Parts: sequence; structure tokens; C-alpha cells
Amino acid sequence: MSSGAQAGGADRSAATGGTATSSSVPDKNVLTFTYHRHSGDDYIDQTLEIKNAETHSVVPDLEFTALDRNHHPLPGVRVRTVYGSDSGRLVVPYGWSLDILRFSGPGEHEVYDVRVTVAHLAAAKARANINPVTAEPLDAAGHVVSKFSRFSSVRVQNPDAFPVSLRVSYLVYDQPAAGDTQQTISDTPVGGLVRVPAHGSAVVKVTGAAARAVAKYSNGPAVSIKAYNSQ
Repeated sequence: MSSGAQAGGADRSAATGGTATSSSVPDKNVLTFTYHRHSGDDYIDQTLEIKNAETHSVVPDLEFTALDRNHHPLPGVRVRTVYGSDSGRLVVPYGWSLDILRFSGPGEHEVYDVRVTVAHLAAAKARANINPVTAEPLDAAGHVVSKFSRFSSVRVQNPDAFPVSLRVSYLVYDQPAAGDTQQTISDTPVGGLVRVPAHGSAVVKVTGAAARAVAKYSNGPAVSIKAYNSQ
């Protein structure tokens, strides 16, 4: 299945909708896409909204073609994702989810839309969240601190009545020229796959590459900590 994603609308930051798991192979046509080039102040640019009409959670493996303002392909632009919808890492619930796109190569600032092809679609091993999951940075004493500060761990909280599996990323954004989109320039995993109990929380330690990224970019102008459903 191939689908053009049209730009426009505001970004949203978490998936919504009821989900369950299934052992059947889902139809690729259950997914539709909308690309949001600009999402407004305090929201993330270059997001892909993924709508899932299947009543179960699914795991896509997507392929992308960058398009210019006239919907012509930009062959020099490589498209990658932050949450892994292009590598079978993102779990999409019934309803909708999103991923963040990164562009590189000649013409990367000329991308106005993307063409999305579903290369593979599988049933998820576990349900994805109905309600938004929160990710809070903590200092060494376990106190909540600013995402702009140096933090030692991240607490993820699951508001739903079933356990979920999550990954956490520390994202750093560029400072674009007027008219350009803001892009993720650094995407560092914090820990690995985390199982969070129903109505519960888990604390993920910031170590290794994540600790080095936090030390480098703390007190910078544009960072975020994002948790997303994965497997």
C-alpha cells in the first residue's frame, strides 16, 4: 500500500484509541497517513500521523519518499524516523499514533510532504496505550526536574488498566532559519524496552550514550523526553 501524506493540522503527542492484540495478519490498507510539516509553537514539526482502522494494535514497517512543494520526489533526501515506524519498532494502537521524521541530504529543507508505503504490517505482541504516557526526568534524589537540566533517570507512568511496553528517547532539536521546519538532530535511547505495569510506573536509569547526551545538551534551547509504545 502506498499513501501520500498531506501537510496541515496541529501535532499531537500521544496515541489514543482502544487496542487489543491479534494473531492474524492485518491488512495494510487499515493504515492512513498525514504529514504535518509545521505544528505550531511548542509542538514538534515534521510529524507523521498514523491512523489505524484495525481494532488491534499493529507494528508497521514503512518506506518514505520525500516530496517538494509541487509533490515531486527529492531523490537526494533520506527519510528516517525517531520512533521506528520504518523498522518495526513502533506499536500503533487502534485509533492513531505518530512518529517524528528526520531528513538529510541535498534538498532536506525543501521537503513539504512525504509519500508513505507500507512495506510490512504485523500484529503487535502487546497492547499499546489508550491514554497518554508521561515521561518525567528525575535527579539523583528522585525529584522531578526540568527536561533542560542534567537528570539521572526518567520515570514513565502508565495510566491504563493493562501493562504496556515502552521505549524512551532523549531528543535534541535544531534552531531553524525563518520559514524552515525544526528538526531532530539527536535521538538517543534511554535504556531499552521497558515493561510498565497497569496503572503503574517504571524508572529508567540514564547511562552510557544517554548520560553523555544529557551532559552535552542540558541547558540547551530545545530538548524533549519522549516515551512511545514499542516491542
